[in-house]
Amino acid sequence: MNDRRSYGDSCGVARGLDVVGERWALLVVRDLLLGPKRFNDLLAGLPGVSPNVLTQRLRDLADHGVVRRTSLGPPTRVHLYELTEWGRELEPLLIGLGRWGSRAPSRTDRPLGVDSLMLSVKAGFRPDRSAALRGDYEIHVGADTYRVDVTDAAMHVERQAEPGTPDAAIVTDLDTLRDIAAARLTVDDADRQGVLRFEGDKAARKCLAEILVSAFSAPDSRAG
Repeated sequence: MNDRRSYGDSCGVARGLDVVGERWALLVVRDLLLGPKRFNDLLAGLPGVSPNVLTQRLRDLADHGVVRRTSLGPPTRVHLYELTEWGRELEPLLIGLGRWGSRAPSRTDRPLGVDSLMLSVKAGFRPDRSAALRGDYEIHVGADTYRVDVTDAAMHVERQAEPGTPDAAIVTDLDTLRDIAAARLTVDDADRQGVLRFEGDKAARKCLAEILVSAFSAPDSRAG
């Protein structure tokens, strides 16, 4: 970054903002936290950003070692953007910023995207319940599949290209997940109405239901 765009301050906060402080940069990072994406997928998930601005932000983040571009190789010739290890270190900072920012007044009625909702699931997770909820789960939202892996210490959430063989899974659509997150619909009611379906082991299904309910009912759980 040239001097015109730098704070010119040796403080770590200022140096970090020199890297990710440009408009849209942190939202690009947010949308890559759960896994790689194609350029057009990033563009679709960031309403309001132009292709030229997104191209520049990806170039800047790549130059700084936060993002890298990879190729799936022939015959697809598809390029993906993903976070580097250094870029992934921004995850707890962004989740914390999301919790903090959720208390600010909203200036838009635009509904949350699926990645933001899944980050909210992670943000609302209670570490003290991790041992009891340990397991490998999936949440299917329309055509998107997310793996939710709970260990004895933490929860890991990532986007998956294909469904796996989890202990339990939820199958639903984006509007239903938005309604549950906004407390317009409960998980039990969604299940009864047939707009949400559980699959897998009965005990594991109960754990997955608790993960979803506690995440969206927790104060300051909104990360996206």
